[in-house]
Amino acid sequence: MTSASDLASFAALIADRTRAAMCLALLDGRAWTAGELAAHTGVAPSTATGHLHRLVTGGLLVELRQGRHRYVRLAGPSVAQLIEDMAGGIAHRPAPARGLRAVTASEALRRGRTCYDHLAGRLGVAVTDAMTRRGLLDQAGGFALTPDGRIWLTAGLGVEAERLRPGRRALVRGCLDWTERRWHLAGVAGAELCRTFLANGWVARVGTGRAVRITPAGTTALDALLDLTDVD
Repeated sequence: MTSASDLASFAALIADRTRAAMCLALLDGRAWTAGELAAHTGVAPSTATGHLHRLVTGGLLVELRQGRHRYVRLAGPSVAQLIEDMAGGIAHRPAPARGLRAVTASEALRRGRTCYDHLAGRLGVAVTDAMTRRGLLDQAGGFALTPDGRIWLTAGLGVEAERLRPGRRALVRGCLDWTERRWHLAGVAGAELCRTFLANGWVARVGTGRAVRITPAGTTALDALLDLTDVD
């Protein structure tokens, strides 16, 4: 059984502003170097290395090596879910962003972003709502993929049926969006949806962060696939 001491030690891993900022940055689903995270959080490289060592040792991050380069990323979907759920449970009262760049970056995240490996922000919520209206998702008693939804993913989007088989990770689940305060689609189906949208060029990343934007091709595709025309 987990002791109170173990739980307190685990909670302390992200009870630090710098380490929390690192975990939030890594919700983009990609691997970052220590130098990139140091620059992102505004700390010295040696300080970042110390924080990352604690996060890796604590099991929140994993280290990847490619040649002489070392990267870190979240340890898996369950860690991403934990961080996003904690962020979603906060009663947000954000201070007004200062400066045009900060305002632009904040609005870009609200408009659309990746939440580890699925879509979030207004884009993610809009797609989830459209799928529900079309009978592809059932939110009546929680999140469930309907038979039509499974056909839509495989025949409509070209997702391999093998990828949708039951496994350790939930096929679908609702993720409370921390900016919209509503649910967006997560789980395996959410990840496959995001992967397909990115691969088809329907959404594109904005800069090097988590923000994504819908492309003209994506606007056409969402209209055809989901009758979704108004995605801001």
